Amino acid sequence: MINLSKAPRLVATDLDGTLVRSDESVSPRSMAALKRLAASGVIVVGATGRGPRLLDLCRNDVPAADFLVLGQGAFVYECRYDDTIVEMSNRSVDGEILHEALRLIENEVGPLRALAEPAHPERLIAGDAMPDWPWPAVTLKVAPREEAFTGPMVKGYFVSDTMDGPELLLAAQEVVDVEKVAVTESGVGILEVCPVGVNKAAGLQVVLDKFDIDWSDVLVFGDATNDLPMLRSAGHAVAMPNAHPWVKHVADELAPAHNDDDGVAQYLEYLLDLL
Repeated sequence: MINLSKAPRLVATDLDGTLVRSDESVSPRSMAALKRLAASGVIVVGATGRGPRLLDLCRNDVPAADFLVLGQGAFVYECRYDDTIVEMSNRSVDGEILHEALRLIENEVGPLRALAEPAHPERLIAGDAMPDWPWPAVTLKVAPREEAFTGPMVKGYFVSDTMDGPELLLAAQEVVDVEKVAVTESGVGILEVCPVGVNKAAGLQVVLDKFDIDWSDVLVFGDATNDLPMLRSAGHAVAMPNAHPWVKHVADELAPAHNDDDGVAQYLEYLLDLL
């Protein structure tokens, strides 16, 4: 059973840790549930911290998605009709602004390892050596920070060897200039510093505005702290059983199972029986 008072007009799901399993795959069951949901007339959105260079991977993970919100909300793509992708939003931040945020955070917490993701897709993500980088499909380049943090950027990735991601997030929120950058953390121990005003709720707002949909008609799924803005905004928020405690605290209910056991699909199957 699910605790949903009305059928949503839009369903948004986080990817890693929510829809995507630990082996980095999306099950046929999950894909089928999302396909049925889209066929029923509900708008399906994948919302992720993954940057635009992983657009093809995101499309493969959520082929039923009408829209994809990437880069923590900075990039929004419409992919509803055929293989054509329409970019609806594109936000970047100057590398020097990220570099200044890095200096402020390091002054507060001590040395960090840092990478910068350029907005230009032909430039590699570059910066300090990152031996525990969780996305092997993305090529990194070791480079001096003065070189890495130049030009338009998608975001910066900062890692502490002494603090976990949420701890680093709390420390960063105390010192960064919120009129220049936004900070978040996506559940893998990495602080992400993004363009000001960027979060998943802001990205979803682009889609809501297109169809004049109110947040009360939105159902969202998430597991990590970067999902908090859209979970707090949605009419109904579902946290994964494996979610961070902050996420469970704001959610209306828990999914019936973890991401490895198709929790999103199980929930959507209940929902589809009600539509």
